[in-house]
Amino acid sequence: INVMNRGDDTPLHLAASHGHRDIVQKLIQFKADINAVNEHGNTPLHYACFWGHDQLAEDLVGNGALVSIANKYGETPIDKAKTPLREVLRGTPQLQQWAGPGLSPGCHPHTLLRPRAEPAGATPPAGGITPHVGPSPSCRPLTLTSPPCPCPADFVVDQMQAVKFAMADVKFSFQCPGRMYAPAWVAPEALQKKPEEINRRSADMWSFAVLLWELVTREVPFADLSNMEIGMKVALEGLRPTIPPGISPHICKLMKICMNEDPAKRPKFDMIVPILEKMQEK
Repeated sequence: INVMNRGDDTPLHLAASHGHRDIVQKLIQFKADINAVNEHGNTPLHYACFWGHDQLAEDLVGNGALVSIANKYGETPIDKAKTPLREVLRGTPQLQQWAGPGLSPGCHPHTLLRPRAEPAGATPPAGGITPHVGPSPSCRPLTLTSPPCPCPADFVVDQMQAVKFAMADVKFSFQCPGRMYAPAWVAPEALQKKPEEINRRSADMWSFAVLLWELVTREVPFADLSNMEIGMKVALEGLRPTIPPGISPHICKLMKICMNEDPAKRPKFDMIVPILEKMQEK
C-alpha cells in the first residue's frame, strides 16, 4: 500500500493530489504512511493544500499528517495552503505545542536524526565485524548531532526543559528497500544482480575494502560524482577505486584481495583478522 513510483509518490500522494477523499480515507484505514515524502520532499498533505482540497487536508491532519514537514525547497503544507485552510492549519495543536519562548528559534521540532553523506572516520577491527556479518540488509548511517541554534537541531526542548523526540517522524533506509543510498561502498555485483543472487558476505568484504581505501587515502570515493553516476559507472562501465602509489604494500595487497572482481575469491572476515593483527604489531 506504500509502494512508490519513480518519483517516490505513494498511492496516498496521488489520491490527495486529485482530491479523491474516499480513496484517501480507505488508504488511511489500511495504514498507509501518511507522512511519506517523495523525491521533492512533499507529503500527501502538501498536495492536498496546494490543490485546495480543504476537507481532504483536514482529514489528513486529523489522522496524524504533520503540518510542519518542509520539502526540499523549505516549504511546509501551510506555505502551500490558501486562506482559510492556512489559518485552520496554523491553529493545529501540532504548531501550538512548539510555540513559545521555551523553543529556540530555528530548531525544527520534527528533526531528530540527520542522515550524513560522509564516510566513517575509522573502521572497527574485522574481528568485531565477523560475528555480525549476516544476510540482514545494511541500513543507511544516521547520526545524532546538535549544532548551535539558530541552526536546525536534532532534538528540541519544550518550555518545561524536557527533551522531546519524534521517532515516528524519522525515515530509515529499511523503510525504502528499493533505494541504494551509498553505491560508492557497494560491491559491483550488488548493483548488477538481484539481492537473492549475490553473496552478501563477499559483498560486505568489498565494502570493507573501500573503508580501508578511505583510511589510507583520506578521501571520499568518487567524491566528484553523484550517487546515480557512481552506480551506473560501477555497474556498467567498470569504475573502481584507484589505489594510489606510496601506500603500504601490505595494505595495498589486502585491498586488492578484498576487492577481487570474483566474489568467490574474496576472503572471509575471520581470514583477514590475523593479517590485520600482524600489521598492527609491525
